[in-house]
Amino acid sequence: MSLPRCALLWARLPAGRGAGPQTAASSALRALVGPFPGALGRAPCLAASSSASGGSKAPNTSLFVPLTVKPLGPSADGDVGAELTRPLDKNEVKKILDRFYKRQEIQKLSADSGLDARLFHQAFISFRNYIMQSHSLDVDIHIVLNDICFSAAHVDDLFPFFLRHAKQIFPVLECKDDLRKISDLRIPPNWYPEARAIQRKIIFHSGPTNSGKTYHAIQRYLSAKSGVYCGPLKLLAHEIFEKSNAADVPCELVTGEERLTVAPEGKEATHVSCTVEMCNVTTPWLCAEEVHLCGESAAIDLVSELLYTTGEEVEVQKYERLTPITVLNHALESLDNLRPGDCIVCFSKNDIYSVSRQIEIRGMESAVIYGSLPPGTKLAQARKFNDPSDPCKILVATDAIGMGLNLSIRRIIFYSLIKPSINEKGEKELEPITTSQALQIAGRAGRFSSQFKEGEVTTMYQKDLALLKEILNRPVDPIQAAGLHPTAEQIEMFAYHLPETTLSNLIDIFVDFAQVDGQYFVCNMDDFKFSAELIQHIPLSLRVRYVFCTAPINKKQPFVCSSLLQFARQYSRNEPLTFAWLRRYIKWPLLPPKNIKDLMDLEAVHDVFDLYLWLSYRFLDMFPDSSLVRGLQKELDTIIQDGVHNITKLIKISESHKLLNLEGVLGEDQSRFSGTAKSPARRTRGTKSSGSKAEEPVSPSAKELPLASRLVQQGLLTADMLKQLQKEWLTQRTDHGKEKAGTRRKKTDHNSD
Repeated sequence: MSLPRCALLWARLPAGRGAGPQTAASSALRALVGPFPGALGRAPCLAASSSASGGSKAPNTSLFVPLTVKPLGPSADGDVGAELTRPLDKNEVKKILDRFYKRQEIQKLSADSGLDARLFHQAFISFRNYIMQSHSLDVDIHIVLNDICFSAAHVDDLFPFFLRHAKQIFPVLECKDDLRKISDLRIPPNWYPEARAIQRKIIFHSGPTNSGKTYHAIQRYLSAKSGVYCGPLKLLAHEIFEKSNAADVPCELVTGEERLTVAPEGKEATHVSCTVEMCNVTTPWLCAEEVHLCGESAAIDLVSELLYTTGEEVEVQKYERLTPITVLNHALESLDNLRPGDCIVCFSKNDIYSVSRQIEIRGMESAVIYGSLPPGTKLAQARKFNDPSDPCKILVATDAIGMGLNLSIRRIIFYSLIKPSINEKGEKELEPITTSQALQIAGRAGRFSSQFKEGEVTTMYQKDLALLKEILNRPVDPIQAAGLHPTAEQIEMFAYHLPETTLSNLIDIFVDFAQVDGQYFVCNMDDFKFSAELIQHIPLSLRVRYVFCTAPINKKQPFVCSSLLQFARQYSRNEPLTFAWLRRYIKWPLLPPKNIKDLMDLEAVHDVFDLYLWLSYRFLDMFPDSSLVRGLQKELDTIIQDGVHNITKLIKISESHKLLNLEGVLGEDQSRFSGTAKSPARRTRGTKSSGSKAEEPVSPSAKELPLASRLVQQGLLTADMLKQLQKEWLTQRTDHGKEKAGTRRKKTDHNSD
């Protein structure tokens, strides 16, 4: 009996909103309805509430950007309309147009044609300018205007010409029905006849962290004759790649920036481990007879409902945690009370730096892990912390520890319970962490495979402990809807109908027109639009522009954003981005970091290398030196690892030079939210124990910082922009001083006269 093909979809599903692990992991859910067509498919994400649009709702006309219709110049054939009738009196024409605008019948006809009050006004202004400023008009409209002047026609007879003009400046009006058909995202299962043609078995492995759900799913994956593992992170894909090959199951690795093969002579391996967005949808894997999905119970109902629409049933296997975990009744209170195996979880880099510095003052050594560190550096810090023979016994980290790292943690200590997040509308919010997030982080303590079989969880401050217990005891909100992302093909069809519209505006119109079923919604596309607006002025084909906009970048890092812009500019000139060019661009060789700002600069350069490698697999001819760049990136990883190893020294230097508050310019900084929380956890942190060796870390309130510092932290100003503004201000101040001095001299002279 042959074993079936197996697709293993790793989906850790925290109930947070916006970007993050939830969105990335949950895109694996597309396998439930089938593989999406094309390399750039609709990548689902999940949310705790649906913001679905649908039905035949009126479009949001504020998204319709008017195009310019230039008045007609002198015609080579002369003014034919004037020759057939007479030259028009512009004053009479203006009066006719004003009467036309005020007619309620015209306003109603316009509304019936899709022109609300705002569009009607804009269209009329453009129409009037066109009529009044053209040297000669088309014969038909000239004759109608002449007839109205002589009362031989009614002013309402202008409406067909007005509507024709309105559709020129608002082309959406001409093709609304076509756009609705293109953006109709209802009944996704019908899109995939290959998947519908087979009867599949879906196994949902549900349970908390450290429950063995992933282990059991992987065992089935390894025993299948062929299979694909889809995970949300490169670290996880690497882990399964290594485990598969160690178990003598030939496995390839496919991530956005890397391809590794193990079979000789280019032969494809039977198994593939990939980041979920890189799954090859042309293979039969996602039409597999057997699909395994790993996640928490909050997704069970949604998965079951989605499978009901495909005619398939889901088998749910529930798991319990393998090791006990205890929520302590006392907080840490002071860093003096730290023990080997402790992990302090912070939600801002400033807190990480400050806590690390205070730990060093107490004569202890700590490892540091946060999101923007390169994967190699994260793994190096994890090995350092896990090594029983290493003097490093404390870990200071963000919630990045919850994804893809095996850590030997005895006790999790929440330094704060407040985490900045981005909601579905792209707005920043400051709320306590969700139950799902808290469980995910707390679950890292006392894992079955670590030296600590029992875990403990507490907070830094006693006043937070009650809130932590409340959060952990809440039920996890169920996932109610899966998100869909427009494909490149759909956007190209939109562009065919709206050729003069920018990509960012096309996305807005697509999302507004999209119709979805109740179990789906259209994903937030603010990051895509940010990139689209960044490179809008670069001449690129729409498909190339779309690919550039899907490149994963941190828009809070100015250097990475400017690199995307520079890469697009080079591409548009048809100038390959060679290894030599890239070395000059980043000013290689790079020096070891002397302070935290230098370290963050290096992290940004590492992300630029990732961007190059990501683009190299999509535009091989234009990004030809991926292997050389990968070697350069490994050298940089070593430099960053050394910097992180000496991070307390860098922090000390940065504090002396007051550089720590610049972190928002370059990194994933979220410290600007410190001190602004409207929650029980808001406080001014101070020393809790009179016996402490030094003050406890203090997170400054953003309101206490100067305006310039706040703008820098929020990413609205860069350091270079600030310097330029200072120069301009000084220049203006000097000039203004001279003017005032001159004025005073004039007044003095006048008075003396």
